[in-house]
Amino acid sequence: MDVATHLWLPPLALAGCVRGVMLRDTRGRALDAVQRENFFPATPLVSLFWWIEGQSDWLERPGFSVPPPDRVHAPVMFGGPFTLPTHTRNPGEMAAFKLLMLPDAFTALTGVSLDAWVNRVVDAYRVLPPEWLDWTAHMAAAPDDAERLQRLEAFLVPRWQALGGQRPGHRYAAWTEALAVRAATSAAGRSLRQLERRIKAWAGLPMRELRAVSRAESAFYAVAAAEQGAGPVNWADIAADNDYADQSHLCRETRRLTGFSPEDLRRRIQTEEAFWAYRLWR
Repeated sequence: MDVATHLWLPPLALAGCVRGVMLRDTRGRALDAVQRENFFPATPLVSLFWWIEGQSDWLERPGFSVPPPDRVHAPVMFGGPFTLPTHTRNPGEMAAFKLLMLPDAFTALTGVSLDAWVNRVVDAYRVLPPEWLDWTAHMAAAPDDAERLQRLEAFLVPRWQALGGQRPGHRYAAWTEALAVRAATSAAGRSLRQLERRIKAWAGLPMRELRAVSRAESAFYAVAAAEQGAGPVNWADIAADNDYADQSHLCRETRRLTGFSPEDLRRRIQTEEAFWAYRLWR
């Protein structure tokens, strides 16, 4: 299925701030209802997404995040960190532009504490400061994705550089460790409880959750590499090489973060349109 789905990775000037931008456009593709579904894993990232056309419905599914009691749709939406995977469906054709930011960078740039926004998606006007709201409107008025990317860089790069932002790299493991070091050295007080409070204030999630996502990402890329070989994926080796206690630990955490067992997830990524977001990062 030739669906226009792309991943934009940030320049070095935004490393440690922006994780990426996902762009998807299903207009003119005649997808059926199942192909219009979307599966997203749990993530510490925060998101801003612009609806160019269309919308999505949040679906109920055991083991997944719970839809809000009232349906939420706005031209620009804000999503906080998620501790559970999410399942949605687009009622029809859609086009959207989704910015993914590291949570501590978002908090440093906006002053917005993320504690109240975990597992929530709301109208961005409920969250962002005035300067950012002006920028989101400027983004929405852009004629195409290329112009939106230019406007994104023009807004974020000088603000991020003014903070002297850290540049730990594009993987969760590097960012998580950099966050832990910064929490340990940024202020007086070195108790474990103080460090955990500081990390949760910056990222919205505790360090144990961030480390779980880091392990999952490492395993995700290890599976992708193993699939290039001739034999089957060895899940015991994947677990041992990526800081899991054993294969059962890998299976439990994968199911919690994605909603599926490792093998079922691997198969679905290869064969089902609804797992396009996973394929983008491979």
